Amino acid sequence: MARTLDHLFDQNVVWAHRKTRDDPGFFRRMAEQQAPRYLWLGCSDSRVTANDVLGLEPGEVFVHRNIANMVHTSDMNILSVLEFAIDHLKVEHVVVCGHYGCGGVQQALASARGSMLDHWLQPLTMMYHKHRSLIDAIPNEVERLNRLCEVNIEMQVRRVAATPIVENAWARGQSLHVHGWIYAIHDGLLRDLGPHLSSISERDALPSIDQRVASPVEPISAMRRQAIDVFSNKAIPELPATLCCTPLDGPARPHTATDCD
Repeated sequence: MARTLDHLFDQNVVWAHRKTRDDPGFFRRMAEQQAPRYLWLGCSDSRVTANDVLGLEPGEVFVHRNIANMVHTSDMNILSVLEFAIDHLKVEHVVVCGHYGCGGVQQALASARGSMLDHWLQPLTMMYHKHRSLIDAIPNEVERLNRLCEVNIEMQVRRVAATPIVENAWARGQSLHVHGWIYAIHDGLLRDLGPHLSSISERDALPSIDQRVASPVEPISAMRRQAIDVFSNKAIPELPATLCCTPLDGPARPHTATDCD
């Protein structure tokens, strides 16, 4: 038997010993029934691993990954994952997460076609060609790719929300939330792209993906959201009425009856 990957087995032994040393109960907990609250539908890119990005331990997030985080309604793999996660594990959140600079999405922009990958990316490629004038109007090549990465996530969120699996969960009153996120490899931060859906009515009220291509939303990182929350909740002190006409570059002058009319 070939033993060309022995170094990986060696690293596994080191990892297992380190885990046991740092947390003696770790593997005992892992051997128990998993109860994740989250389902991560992400890209297969080796740089974007759900547990690391989310800062979660094994057992806390159920994961499905494929090229360009695509959702095909004929893909038995992803549908089985959705069903098991929602119906059996009772996850509360389904996160569709792509990333900027996605090689799969980049292929959808390419002119050469004919590979199996092109069949996989066909819905996104068709979306690009439908709105090519808008996408190609973005002058920077990197920004053009990143815009299509965002469009792809919004499209896949809508596809997840349209599956009978998700519809049935909402119909029976199960608490289930579908999110669209994007990850930036250059800074390690997740950004909330949306939409957030918790019911059939919210899904049906969404603008179409065609409208979203024409009117993009700005993804927001947690750091920026916190800053927005801080400044939006900060009380603005009221100025005395006698200073309502204070010059910007000089001292206050006495207030008269004709001021500020």
